Amino acid sequence: MHVAGRIEDYALIGDMQTAALVCRDGTVDWLCLPRFDSHAIFAGLLGTEEHGFWRLGPAHADDAEPPAATRRHYRGDSLILESEWDTPRGTVRVTDFMPPREGAPQLIRIVEGVSGRVPMRSTLRMRFSYGRVVPWVHRHEGRTIAVAGPDSVWFDTTADTYGEELTTYSDFTVAPGDRVAFTISWEPSHKQPPALPEPEQSLEATEDFWREWVEHCTYHGPYREAVIRSLITLKALTYAPTGGIVAAPTTSLPEDIGGVRNWDYRYTWLRDAAITLSSLLRTGYREEARVWREWLLRAVAGDP
Repeated sequence: MHVAGRIEDYALIGDMQTAALVCRDGTVDWLCLPRFDSHAIFAGLLGTEEHGFWRLGPAHADDAEPPAATRRHYRGDSLILESEWDTPRGTVRVTDFMPPREGAPQLIRIVEGVSGRVPMRSTLRMRFSYGRVVPWVHRHEGRTIAVAGPDSVWFDTTADTYGEELTTYSDFTVAPGDRVAFTISWEPSHKQPPALPEPEQSLEATEDFWREWVEHCTYHGPYREAVIRSLITLKALTYAPTGGIVAAPTTSLPEDIGGVRNWDYRYTWLRDAAITLSSLLRTGYREEARVWREWLLRAVAGDP
């Protein structure tokens, strides 16, 4: 059984309109769709597994704690997360990312066999509205869809899936060179289904996006690798359609254990955004500053 980790156990991925947090054991415990300030479909970070999560990693006994990844890192200068497990049966890699949005928002997870033959399990428990709503999950033209009111989430994979206890499972084994992709896509429930995902093409496009963005960085001083990683994180907190910059992708986490300060940080706080802008401007990212200034002027326009 997975228990939500410490905040430092989570890695951030995102598409500059929302973000997900991935724990060391391969569990996505936080994701709001379609925007930073939308309701969460995975809110295990704030509660328990009953509030939604998506675990993808080596199979383990149901009563055992999922194993943490042996190592993990971001691929180069990108927001593509790679986690690797060394198991008695071999080594497996999971690549997690959210492609910069052109259509429906997507979270893509690609499992790759590195050595041996490793049994894997995907456990997907979608709970809408911060865990309050259990969606209607069914099959539609070969795809799995979860619907609740105005929201729908589509789940696509080539692996076999089955439902049990209001949860969607996939059990499969990967050998060297095997690649098995899983994608969830959000769409308003009254609209047509989102396009079928193309995980490999999306991975390439996401890597190209971040590489090109990092090339604009003008900083070449000490600790450049850490500076680049910080800039990528700040870019991930920028809401692309408007230029607003959220203080953090989460809400309701107390600043200290048992404390009462548990603000919603999914807003543009002027102080935080100003510090972010200072960092971006000093490293060559003037466009982000320009669009944030335009956002600010719109936000304060008219009678307050």
